[in-house]
Amino acid sequence: MKKIKGVILAGGLGTRLAPLTRITNKHLLPVYNKPMILYPLETLKRSGVTDIMIVCGREHAGHFMNFLGSGQEYGVKISYALQDRNNGGIADALRYAEDFVDGDHIAVILGDNIFERNFRKELASFKRGAMVFFKEMPDPTRFGVPVFNKAGRITKIEEKPKEPQSNLAQTGFYVYDKDIFQIIRQLKPSARGELEITDANNVYLKRKRLAHAVIAGLWSDAGTFDSLLSVTNEIAQRAQRAHG
Repeated sequence: MKKIKGVILAGGLGTRLAPLTRITNKHLLPVYNKPMILYPLETLKRSGVTDIMIVCGREHAGHFMNFLGSGQEYGVKISYALQDRNNGGIADALRYAEDFVDGDHIAVILGDNIFERNFRKELASFKRGAMVFFKEMPDPTRFGVPVFNKAGRITKIEEKPKEPQSNLAQTGFYVYDKDIFQIIRQLKPSARGELEITDANNVYLKRKRLAHAVIAGLWSDAGTFDSLLSVTNEIAQRAQRAHG
């Protein structure tokens, strides 16, 4: 059984959270009582993944290293990869982890994604191909949205559609086999000038190698002021209830 390594994608310019991101990387901003980056780190750890690489930009790489170090304090082993550019898209950022992954399976999580659940069961049963996770949303237009045929099978995933054909949003947790890197090398930039992870997922879909699940429980990105405030308030309320 192949080992599963973890990759947290924590690059990007964080323009939607400026001017806060002129101070540090958005993934080091606080979400209630701890820096954002600890949430995806803990999701991977709860899922049984402890060998983790953080992909980040040069600008604030030292901030990550000063805070997280080797990962020993958090019960994980952390490596770092520095992006040459911060605006190439999720798939472009992921390619920096190829040497680290070294042919193993890979669990990828976006650094601004916060999950209540873990993925231990799905990772334990993963064999090959790719797996993505969707969440029902009232307005999924900021995300990848699956399109289903009459038989209930996904025919494609549309990236940020203005008129989504389902109410499911693609979350920022993905599982891949080693083929992901060969697929990324064949991608062409989208109209936004980025290598889209949704395009990579659609390649797996065409090969009939894409599994999916719809998840329950809290999931949010924290990449906008509204979502950052909303998820902070939700976590604060949960903590207050837990402590009576």
